[in-house]
Amino acid sequence: MPILEIDHVTKRFDGVTAVDDLSFAVEPGEIYGFLGGNGAGKTTTLRMVLDIIRPTSGRIAVFGEAPGRRHTHEIGFLPEERGLYGTMSAIDTIVYFGRLKGMERADAKAHGLELLDRFGLADRAKSQISDMSKGMAQKVQLATSLVNRPQLLILDEPFSGLDPVNQGLLEDEILRSAGTGAAVVFSTHVMQHAERLCDRLLLLGKGTKRFEGTLEEARGTMPSRISAVARQSLGHIAGVASSHEAQAEGDGWTRYDLELEQGVAAPDVLERMSGADVALRGFEVHRPSLHEVFVHLVGSDPETPAAEMAA
Repeated sequence: MPILEIDHVTKRFDGVTAVDDLSFAVEPGEIYGFLGGNGAGKTTTLRMVLDIIRPTSGRIAVFGEAPGRRHTHEIGFLPEERGLYGTMSAIDTIVYFGRLKGMERADAKAHGLELLDRFGLADRAKSQISDMSKGMAQKVQLATSLVNRPQLLILDEPFSGLDPVNQGLLEDEILRSAGTGAAVVFSTHVMQHAERLCDRLLLLGKGTKRFEGTLEEARGTMPSRISAVARQSLGHIAGVASSHEAQAEGDGWTRYDLELEQGVAAPDVLERMSGADVALRGFEVHRPSLHEVFVHLVGSDPETPAAEMAA
């Protein structure tokens, strides 16, 4: 049974449709990337999953039931807008969140200290949040979302504002959680993290699902591109949609940039070139990045400011 199911969910605010007929499901142990630019509807969807707001229509199931307080102890949440009590110590903060999720104080403290040790903050357990650097406080915030060993971990723009070291730590924790069987859902507009981590992806544009599937399936929505060095034009090869001279290589060799017809595989084109006795000195396949796929499918850059996205 999926841990999370979204079934034809729509959410409107004062006549504005923030989420439009959205459906997807997340299985145990799966890392699911929820990708879109600012204003795409990512945070609205996650807030509906957490029962902070209710959908206008459609159905949401968390652990097979409608969202509510019954499963608080099984859910971890890292909000986009971070916020901790400055006068509380790191360990007291983690214990406080653990208690909110139904944990016994001793268990919350023991696991909280374990998390602080793993995050390199064992010696700062009793330090007040206000006395910590931003990076340290971010680690404590992460620990509050993990202390109850959640089976559904929801992370809203979790990499925002993190330095490279803490980004790596967060990636490790995402992999660790999925390895224990938890379903991990994280939203982001930074494609590189999704490329490295996600089992499946959902691309969201203005509240509408534009794609769902694996990274390779996403790349398959774009024509393959090849850079080939040959002595003759390659536009006549079957499966090549376009061919452009990119650079003269000398001694009669020229580098050509090729775009293949949709669905045509690069190895098939290489075989056809060989069958046509085309002499090659180079053959390189260019795989589209997730950022390129996003722009191709959604039609806007995921880094576009919210005001431009709404225009």
